[in-house]
Amino acid sequence: MTERRAILGGSPFEERIGYARAVVDGDWVHVSGTTGFDYTTMAIPDDVVAQAEQCLRNIEAALTQAECTLADVVRVRYLLPDRADFEPCWPVLRRCFGEVRPAATMLACGLADPRMKIEIEVDARRRAG
Repeated sequence: MTERRAILGGSPFEERIGYARAVVDGDWVHVSGTTGFDYTTMAIPDDVVAQAEQCLRNIEAALTQAECTLADVVRVRYLLPDRADFEPCWPVLRRCFGEVRPAATMLACGLADPRMKIEIEVDARRRAG
């Protein structure tokens, strides 16, 4: 039987909406759309680059609980209300994924809270061993 377990990240949104930060399903790890909130303080920076950095810290924490790293990411989706905010984030994203080269998509769309300037979602595959 395939292992399936939920990983909670501490966001109050998980309980309110009814989802998990990540779901491990066998070798696959699916990380929900993750924003720039620091879940310990529920603060979010105004700057999109700072939000991207926090998104990636939040994602990395979920991947660690799933026994993965950012190097295991095979697919990433970037969601931004303002497409002009994407390019300033490129150096941060390249630092995390430049060597990994996951498949990637960027979408311009509305997010749940007007303070959110970027949301990042990833899929990773755990390596054997």
